[in-house]
Amino acid sequence: MKLDYSLLTDLYQLTMAQGYWQTGKAETDACFHMYFRDYPFKGGYAVACGMAQLAEIVDTFQFSPEDLAYLESLDAPAGGKLFDKGFLNYLADFSLDCDIDAVSEGTIVFPFEPIVRVTGSIMQCQLLETALLNCINFETLIATKAARVCLAAQGAPVAEFGLRRAQGAAGGVWASRAAVVGGCASTSNVLAGKLFDIPVSGTHAHSWVMSFDSELEAFRAYAEAMPKNCVLLVDTYDVEQGIKNAITVGLEMRERGEHLSAIRIDSGDLAWLAKAARRMLDEAGLTDCGIVLSNDLDEYTIRSIQGEGAKVNSWGVGTKLATAYDQPTLGGVYKLSAVRLPGSSVWEDKIKISETAVKLTTPGVLDVRRYYHNDGRIAGDMVYDIHSGVQPEEIIVDPCDDLRRKKLQGKNYKTLLHPLARRGKTVLEAEFRSAMAAQERTRQGLATLDESQKRMLNPHTYPVGLERGLYERRRQLVAKLRGYDPK
Repeated sequence: MKLDYSLLTDLYQLTMAQGYWQTGKAETDACFHMYFRDYPFKGGYAVACGMAQLAEIVDTFQFSPEDLAYLESLDAPAGGKLFDKGFLNYLADFSLDCDIDAVSEGTIVFPFEPIVRVTGSIMQCQLLETALLNCINFETLIATKAARVCLAAQGAPVAEFGLRRAQGAAGGVWASRAAVVGGCASTSNVLAGKLFDIPVSGTHAHSWVMSFDSELEAFRAYAEAMPKNCVLLVDTYDVEQGIKNAITVGLEMRERGEHLSAIRIDSGDLAWLAKAARRMLDEAGLTDCGIVLSNDLDEYTIRSIQGEGAKVNSWGVGTKLATAYDQPTLGGVYKLSAVRLPGSSVWEDKIKISETAVKLTTPGVLDVRRYYHNDGRIAGDMVYDIHSGVQPEEIIVDPCDDLRRKKLQGKNYKTLLHPLARRGKTVLEAEFRSAMAAQERTRQGLATLDESQKRMLNPHTYPVGLERGLYERRRQLVAKLRGYDPK
């Protein structure tokens, strides 16, 4: 879904870019990292998503003549034009030349570890910031919500159909893709199906039933029109009578050698109605007819319905999934961590110190090692500087509590950040742009979590820490900047 990504930015990114250009700092190398600070939905993990759109941003990033004409038209608050003509001429020939590394979509991720690393000229890194945060924040949030919903469904397929209540067309399209990355079996969003090669699904609405003289007539007509995709919505008037009418049509279809796939219930006491429907269908001999439930579902209502013993074959989840109803944003940030002067090979640490401890950043050019127990479960994540390496003891220190430490020495590990772009050109292979391949990575990643980390209420906290040498380096830098003796 193509957007003008060069202007999908905050104005201050462009005013800073002009400042870098005017002061001769445009070519100073910089390293930025994107990460988030807290678990979404009060859970125990997040599912990384948005890297495919980030690759699209890189592939299409340029300033068109129309973009430059618009920027040239902007007035400064104190009078005159906001942007210098020479700077706009510079942008006319602008092309990305930075490197981007990111976790693969579907990777299980945690607070305070880099999800994306961008290195290149400081101006280029800044120009990418807003669009990068926009896609990674939103899609990671939706993919995580989808994973939670699908875990609650315990293997029963979940269809996403929140487009009509999503946050605009673009938000709806990318939400549908992220929902599939998180585990949804399909989406109702046909455009998303076309753009991203993901499964689509859908049946009929109440208006179909209301357009006929009777519910039974409507069901018969739909079965004739869609004999191979026949799911009947039974709650337009009276659910019990709707089930009876669906049974009538299901038996008629059986006589013709066809099959009533399922009935759908979209209102009322879903647990009670699902149990009643299952009993009625079984007594009529339609044991192979499934039951689909929808209507403002989320992971909590699904878990509750299952707890009451309802046998549900699949779920339709819309508003609360496509809008991440109970948490509006992931809150991911993008922070400068190192700079390098032109011609130099040495990176200089940069750090943001805040009155709020949780906002203290980590210096360096960072990556993440994920360590594993022998049984395949993940044991801990280490954030480390790729140029400083890792001390032999392989100890991680909680970035918010230096008394919480864990030794990971001797365990198998893998690094999480992989090349997405080199010198401004994407190197992301088709497998890593595929939503379905990302869905499989999500499934495999969730399987490496302990069950205590996946529970909805008060999940166990997964250990993520700074490599001990990096932690000490950060501590000393903070002390120096605050005028304390670092020893």
